[in-house]
Amino acid sequence: MDFGDYESLLIEQRGNALILTVNRPRAMNALAAQVVEDLHRLTGVLATLGEGGNWPVRGIVLTGAGDKSFVAGADIVEMNSMGADAAAAYARRMHDVTLRLESLPVPVIAAVNGFALGGGCELAMACDFLYAGAGASFAQPEVNLGLVPGFGGSVRLQQRVGIGAARELIYTGRRIKAVEAERLGLVNRVFEDNESLLAGALATIEEIASKSPTAVANAKTAINEIAGLNVVDGLGVELESFRKAFGTQDSVVGRSAFVAKTAPDFPGR
Repeated sequence: MDFGDYESLLIEQRGNALILTVNRPRAMNALAAQVVEDLHRLTGVLATLGEGGNWPVRGIVLTGAGDKSFVAGADIVEMNSMGADAAAAYARRMHDVTLRLESLPVPVIAAVNGFALGGGCELAMACDFLYAGAGASFAQPEVNLGLVPGFGGSVRLQQRVGIGAARELIYTGRRIKAVEAERLGLVNRVFEDNESLLAGALATIEEIASKSPTAVANAKTAINEIAGLNVVDGLGVELESFRKAFGTQDSVVGRSAFVAKTAPDFPGR
């Protein structure tokens, strides 16, 4: 599948995974306006994945170029020339990007290979889960600039680590290392180095690729919809997701293969 050409992004399909790399290493992969526009255009293309049972990839790995930074945050030099309305439009564009990542029918893994600060941390949190190299670090340091998170940090950080820890990290702007981020629940796994980080993320995509595509997509949608609901409402969403999954061809194949004690060959529909 042709995903298009982008000035600030590198795209590589490897096995069942699409590796998406923010490619501004000299600027620590900061989210300049061009990067935001490239991400917005690409996520628009990716949003068509799964239509008509078409699954060109089974997962996405999002990372940054080089060994120092995943995404160091917004481009403060560019932001310094913005008025409030322009800054809000810039943030709204990133809201679109993060919401599209969350709504993709395939899992997205953030492979955090260095700094994930401000907008970089917010971009990572829009992924299904985060893997990190041992040298990675995370922060929402906007208070140091007289600002607050603008790309979803106020919402997603408390969903990941709880409201108390989110308040502390946002109010102080404190930077935490990968091991602490894992302890808080922000990061799923920490790897010894960035090479094993990427290998681990790709291995997880390959593991997921052996499962039913429709089941993974349905599970992702249900989990996102359930976030923040009470138990009764959440069970209602889960029940509808279960009903929908049961009616798929993947479910027929999977259940039949289990009974026959054979490996399922999921059609993805």
